Amino acid sequence: MSDKVVLHYFNGRGKMESIRWLLAAAGVQFEEVFLTKREQYEKLLSDGALMFQQVPLVEIDGMQLVQSKAILNYIAGKYNLYGKDLKERAMIDMYSEGASDLMDLIMMYPFKPAEHKQTHLSTIEQKAKDRFLPVFEKGLADSHFLVGNQLSRADVHLLEVTLMLQELLPTILSTFPKIQAFQEKMKALPTISKFLQPGSARKPPPDEAYVKTVMAVLSHLFK
Repeated sequence: MSDKVVLHYFNGRGKMESIRWLLAAAGVQFEEVFLTKREQYEKLLSDGALMFQQVPLVEIDGMQLVQSKAILNYIAGKYNLYGKDLKERAMIDMYSEGASDLMDLIMMYPFKPAEHKQTHLSTIEQKAKDRFLPVFEKGLADSHFLVGNQLSRADVHLLEVTLMLQELLPTILSTFPKIQAFQEKMKALPTISKFLQPGSARKPPPDEAYVKTVMAVLSHLFK
């Protein structure tokens, strides 16, 4: 196995995008192997690389890591993005899980039939405004960061999910000034600024081609 960090996933966001974000924020270089055919997924299965028969798969430090939370926890711990003690880690986990729940809602949007898209978008907007964004706004009331006095994975996930929200609902942050200010500070960090530039490993919003590829490679999930 290579010393390099290698990501195995689709050429699109999905569950891997938060991993790309976190590695980029930590300044870690990585390579990507894109799944485009069912046979590639089946080879990973036959090679024993997918513990639970799922991607994302990340090769790092001589390990084949699966399960998104485990991967993110490992990266955060390795690169000092996981707080200074167990109490901070618990808070970081709570914020991160909240961001993940909102991301999951957004990630489902491209896979919804056309006649259900507007209803799903309304659900995203309602839950974002009522359940998630107020919590993050309050968390940023007295600090530049959600937990403690340094950057953590929770901050990286919050930036990612709020940018995703604005792609679908451009004015959704209009009543959340703390989050808006937080976004600007985060975008100015050198590693994140680099990741936001054209030509980086950051993936664009999912399109029909991405949806078709995922459904073809993971056809067993869409029967």
